Amino acid sequence: MSKAGMYIKMAAAFTILSVGGPAALFYFQPTDEELFKRYNPELQRKSLENRQGRQQDFDNFVTKLKEYSKSDRPIWEAAAQDEARTRANSAEEQKKAAAEIQKRREEIKRQAINGQ
Repeated sequence: MSKAGMYIKMAAAFTILSVGGPAALFYFQPTDEELFKRYNPELQRKSLENRQGRQQDFDNFVTKLKEYSKSDRPIWEAAAQDEARTRANSAEEQKKAAAEIQKRREEIKRQAINGQ
């Protein structure tokens, strides 16, 4: 076979694979609605119940990513800094809550002692 014939076969194979592969994937891949219809009724109900929460989580994630991308630092550094700040705030809140609980216990003890 001549070189021209080999190049034609290779071009034809490339075209079939590069066009036919994604076309076959598009044709055979089910849509979200088709997958949802295949669920049993209990899974459909759970999916519908959790949909709003998952959508809210995704929206929060995208909002945070947009916020991190406005920074000069890489996103992973901005995310790590935000997580550290969040952990510090939650630790402070836990300490405040523990102090409040301790104060309530002391008040209850004082009231119990005074009431006797």
